Amino acid sequence: MKIEKLKDNPKIGLNAESQVTVKETGNQTEVKYAINKTGGNIVKLNSKEYMVVTSGEIKCFSNSATSRKDNKSSIKRTMKNLRDIINTNITDYKKVLFITLTYKENMTNAEQLYQDVRKFHQKFKRYLKTNNLPYEFEYISATECQSRGAYHQHNLYIFNTKAPFIKNDILTKIWGHGFTKTKSLKNVDNIGMYLTAYLTDLDLSEDLEKETGKKVNKAIIKGARLKLYPKGFRIYRTSKNIKRPNVYTATEDEIMQKLGNSVLTYEKTLRISNYDNKTINIINYRNYNKLVKNKK
Repeated sequence: MKIEKLKDNPKIGLNAESQVTVKETGNQTEVKYAINKTGGNIVKLNSKEYMVVTSGEIKCFSNSATSRKDNKSSIKRTMKNLRDIINTNITDYKKVLFITLTYKENMTNAEQLYQDVRKFHQKFKRYLKTNNLPYEFEYISATECQSRGAYHQHNLYIFNTKAPFIKNDILTKIWGHGFTKTKSLKNVDNIGMYLTAYLTDLDLSEDLEKETGKKVNKAIIKGARLKLYPKGFRIYRTSKNIKRPNVYTATEDEIMQKLGNSVLTYEKTLRISNYDNKTINIINYRNYNKLVKNKK
């Protein structure tokens, strides 16, 4: 089985009446068009893996991960789901507080992490209510595994109105286990992509500076953090009213009219072929963002 990325993204067979799959996630819209030449939904690759023809995804026949490779693939899918959920629920950065919780000690107990973060949610809401600040929020809470084995917790608090300003020393006191940091999401067009980069890419700069005592250029290994997540680890949790992406089918013409002035920010076209080089599927992916302005 061969998957190749085609140059210039040719839209083979795509016309105004073609059926496309649409996934709406807040300000982001993903459009996918596929030509399935097999007549089936999956193609078996080997005894353990199969390919979903309409998406090009490689999956395992077993529901449980049996190797590091299987686990890494599962985590990648989880990160993609998380990215979609974040973008679906955050359309205005002014209504969001992005707070990172860090332990003073090298804390590696997942159950203790869950309990501590749950208590932080409760104490944080109590503080807001007591001080007559907006206190009704939904949350998305995601865990970052550090190379030393410890956990960072990234919390997105989504309010119905402008998010309140809270001093960092107050948040640190509410947390009670180490340190906190708040970060602005201003000028971030794709917040889901921005946050999941924290969870997947390994930033070596800080460790290198500690070891050498010198300032170093940004040293990031893309995707390196994926292997640090234990098998079966629950990477994110959400409050009950967090929305999921809206997925549906439409014609190419219908979705182009609906997108209006949204800007194409990413596109790729994949050709999937068998070992005889016979085309099984051609898939075109496009991502549009309504916040990005067209460059003139």
